Amino acid sequence: MKRPLLRPLVSVLTLLTLTFGSRQAAALSCDDIMGMVNLNVPADVVAQTMKSSGASFSAADIACLTSAGAPAEVVAQAQRQAAVAAEPTPITRPSTEPPPSTMDDDEDITSRRITREPSTKEDVDLSDGPTTSGAPAAVEDAINEYQSKKYLASSLRLYQALDSGNYPQATADIYYYLGRNLEALGMYHSAQYHYGVVAREHVDSQYFEYTLPRLVAIAEYTSDDTELAALIARGTVTPERAPRQARDMLYFLDGVARYKKEDLSGARASFSQVDANSVMGLKAKYFEGVVYNEQGKLKSAVRSFRDVYRGQVDPRNEAEADELARLKDLALLNVARVYYSIEQYDEATKYYDLVPRDSAYWGVSVFENAWANFMLNDLNKTLGMLLTVRSPFYRRDMYEPEAGILRALTYFNLCDYKEVERLLIGFEDHYRPQYDEMLAFYESYATKEGRKVADEAWDTYFGREPRETVLPKALFNRILLNRDLVGVVKHLDIMNDELDLVGAQKDLWRDSMGPYLTQILEADEQRLKRRAGLLLLSEMANQANYLNEKLTQSEIIRFEVVDAQRVDYSYKASNVELADSGANLDLDFATAVDFIYWPFNGEYWSDELGYYQYTQASSCK
Repeated sequence: MKRPLLRPLVSVLTLLTLTFGSRQAAALSCDDIMGMVNLNVPADVVAQTMKSSGASFSAADIACLTSAGAPAEVVAQAQRQAAVAAEPTPITRPSTEPPPSTMDDDEDITSRRITREPSTKEDVDLSDGPTTSGAPAAVEDAINEYQSKKYLASSLRLYQALDSGNYPQATADIYYYLGRNLEALGMYHSAQYHYGVVAREHVDSQYFEYTLPRLVAIAEYTSDDTELAALIARGTVTPERAPRQARDMLYFLDGVARYKKEDLSGARASFSQVDANSVMGLKAKYFEGVVYNEQGKLKSAVRSFRDVYRGQVDPRNEAEADELARLKDLALLNVARVYYSIEQYDEATKYYDLVPRDSAYWGVSVFENAWANFMLNDLNKTLGMLLTVRSPFYRRDMYEPEAGILRALTYFNLCDYKEVERLLIGFEDHYRPQYDEMLAFYESYATKEGRKVADEAWDTYFGREPRETVLPKALFNRILLNRDLVGVVKHLDIMNDELDLVGAQKDLWRDSMGPYLTQILEADEQRLKRRAGLLLLSEMANQANYLNEKLTQSEIIRFEVVDAQRVDYSYKASNVELADSGANLDLDFATAVDFIYWPFNGEYWSDELGYYQYTQASSCK
């Protein structure tokens, strides 16, 4: 006699939609929701599950819930999600040629590409620099010293001219050449400050076009493009009016700004203007793929991501080489996630398997591949991949609480309910203190007054005397994947070095210009720390919400375990003759002749990572 199948575990399967943004929302029916309610799942947990699923509910669904006696909180959540469709949002290198796409064409990606229009100005020849004829003699002499590479003497003269207030007609000349001198001295933030004054306040001067390429070069060096982004946001700078040397980055930043404003068509138009034969061009192509995905044009999205992987460009330096490798790896992950989102799990696993083992994203690909294998019901392979994620090689660097949820779900599907309960209790004991600390930290700066002192938030964890914390290093590694935050952190490091550099100059220069530059650096350091603090708070809120979802999911699964155990006990009680049926079985764990089997003894070896596979037998009857 076969045991009847358990009722569909919709409330648990819904959790799968929360794994990462590209996954499609699983539909939740009225019966599914009432099944949770009838299991005495708390109303707030049911509502959170509905919200996290991204499902949309029809008027009939809402009426069904109302007539079935669903709690008011559940009905209200269904009303909030009425007719709101969930959108897949995949994020973002194969070592061999990627397998061909099996998706239907939706659009030729070149059909609406906007060709580059000529600038409304003639491109400026920046090879010789601007003319300085007509500048006051004192300023002209200082500029001549710059051209003679006497940067300390030139910058000191220019500062004295600025400080005197006697040359208001030459303000643009002074600020531009102060920037050139300071850049030549390796004081990049101070140079950026002076170029910024020209870009904001002297748009009509001859120096404006010369300043923009300098700001682009410094932004590339510091990895912080917020100054340029601010100029675009103000309308002070438009990419089409910029000199050719600055145009690519400005078009890219304009595309990012439009993307954040959900102007997806405008974002694509700006990204398409970036020269494709550069790392910046591949970044734009990557974003283009993300935009296509959000527009539901998955064929075009995959094509864009493949173009990133196949792109043949020569990086100009080590930083660009690292960025290029990162882009190719992320593009491959995006393709895998697109296939996952349309439930082509076999195709998704092919792409996950192609991520190079030396990639910084290999651990991520192994974890996501575990989900794909779970969906294919290859549960022992799923557990083997999770063993790699849990190894010391990745546990200290990867913050993946969801791995615990997936592990519990896998054992649930193997009907090993005691192990599920053990895993989830350990999960909640481990992660709830982390959630509590993140929530308290965020709430302490949630007010308007708190946000004004967000620089203190940054110092809480990254200052000279960071607080004691239960939060693991892996969490901060995950937070620092935010590229904007990474740029600010690098910029702050550069500014600290620059303060030391200012203090190491000759006495006359240091005593005259030193206080002026130090004031600029310290004020901007506080401003950048505040920006870093705000970004940290935003990321901490994201991680807290993410962890809260996982804790909620853990509670839901535990409710399901209780119900499954009840069914299991009932079945065994009515089939006592099966209780000892496996007691005398002689099991042979022999493997194929071409497969070497090494039992896991708790010791991890790097060359074994990714190859672990369980031999866990299902307890389901």
